Amino acid sequence: MTSRGIRIAGLIAFSALLLTGCSMASGGSDSGTSEPDVGMEAPADGGAVAPRDEEPFTEDEQAGSIEEDQDVIKTGWMAITVDDPIDSAAEVAALVDAAGGRIDSRNETPGTETQQARATLVVRIPADRFDDVLADLRELGEVDSVQLDSTDVSQQRRDLDSRIESLRTSVDRLRTLIAQADDVGDLIAIESELTTRQSELDALTAQRDALVDQVDYSTLTVELLSEGLAPEAGPNDFWSGVVAGWNGLVGFVSGLLVVIGVMLPWLALLAVIAAIVVGIIVLATRGGRGPRGGGRATGTGDAAASPGATGAPQGSDTGADRPA
Repeated sequence: MTSRGIRIAGLIAFSALLLTGCSMASGGSDSGTSEPDVGMEAPADGGAVAPRDEEPFTEDEQAGSIEEDQDVIKTGWMAITVDDPIDSAAEVAALVDAAGGRIDSRNETPGTETQQARATLVVRIPADRFDDVLADLRELGEVDSVQLDSTDVSQQRRDLDSRIESLRTSVDRLRTLIAQADDVGDLIAIESELTTRQSELDALTAQRDALVDQVDYSTLTVELLSEGLAPEAGPNDFWSGVVAGWNGLVGFVSGLLVVIGVMLPWLALLAVIAAIVVGIIVLATRGGRGPRGGGRATGTGDAAASPGATGAPQGSDTGADRPA
């Protein structure tokens, strides 16, 4: 490797060390040494601590500075009982749109005789309008339950920003080395390292953007429910029992008539099929009896004729044998 290649390799190694050092610094920034108090100066020659001429920050200014530095993700869930969940879902969408938010998901289920209507929306609301929208949603109906959570991600945000800045510096330096590289081997090595750093930079940038979106837009799940179905009251006296029994009888007869009406076409078809089968059986039976009856009649006639034929000779023989 030439001296220029050695120099380029050294620069790449230096970039890697710089990136590692920045990452370690971002991770341990909170545990470092504390800075001197804002309102105090370095010790004077006599060893006493001399106050600064500037006035220290007030408590309100310090609280405002801390709040500005904080990155908080707010999430929540709210259940509201309303008269018409479908119409109320449209009102929720209008409130969120007026606040500059958006609807991530929306699910509506119309009510039936056995199931109450309901609607569920997942909305994203700007963090600075979150409390105002919550107050407006409470006016839609009777609030059954509310659950709000918040997560401080300030340290995670600062760590991502530091790593992204270090990777950008490393990527810029590698691009400069590519422009200065003369050897093919050095150029390939630098391009490979640049590809790795660029992919890491893109991944961290996407992660930071997603985190910022969660901080800027709070997530709220709104569940809208209608009032439960009231059960029908049973009979409480004699006449109400008679009416209930009569209504039950009428309902039973009506249901029975419906069943008969449904089965009537099938019963007619079965009757036609049964008539055809019975006709076939009758015809087959009559056809089988005809020949057997004729044979018996012929035999009887022959038997009747035989005595007559033999009777004449017997009578004449008897008359001949009589004495005169």
